[in-house]
Amino acid sequence: MKIKSSDFLKSASKKNGWPQTELPEIAFAGRSNVGKSSLINFILGRKNLVKVSNTPGKTRLINFFNIYANPSDFLLVDLPGYGFAKGPIKEKEQWQFMIEQFLKDRKELLGIFLLVDSRRGVQEMDFNLLEWLIAYDLQACLVFTKTDKIKRNEQAKIAKDPNIGDIMSKYKDFSGPILSSATHKIGKKNIFNQIETWLEMI
Repeated sequence: MKIKSSDFLKSASKKNGWPQTELPEIAFAGRSNVGKSSLINFILGRKNLVKVSNTPGKTRLINFFNIYANPSDFLLVDLPGYGFAKGPIKEKEQWQFMIEQFLKDRKELLGIFLLVDSRRGVQEMDFNLLEWLIAYDLQACLVFTKTDKIKRNEQAKIAKDPNIGDIMSKYKDFSGPILSSATHKIGKKNIFNQIETWLEMI
């Protein structure tokens, strides 16, 4: 896959704000501060297309980006990070409703990259999101971020994590794991290969 260009399309918090296109969509989801914005900027070859914040949970809207690529154009969807510590209960409930509605009703959605911090492994909230993906019969791929922060022998243990084995046994439409690092430029090719696989399903 080759990215020719990319640009911001729009943000939305409600269904009536979602863009009306027929393009396939690929989403990125993960806990707050998992490095999602940095990873997206890295794979797109952009520095500041997706805003990077030091404040966990800063992104609380669904952000849509036009991706002009070969062999196929698509929309990249940046889902707001979950598990942010700060913020009222009502705001967290709004996040849950917004994300669940998107996963349930967005027909253009082909697949979701579930991002997990390699230093922390798969957490309870990651499993909660995974249950949603299973319920709505969505394709998903696990991506471990920030692998530059752990030692090589720890990287080798990731694929042997019993939690991952449990995921694979329960979820037939799950792929990965992909090891990535925006800092060390790792994982781009594997992520692109997965996107191409999803696009070929159309």
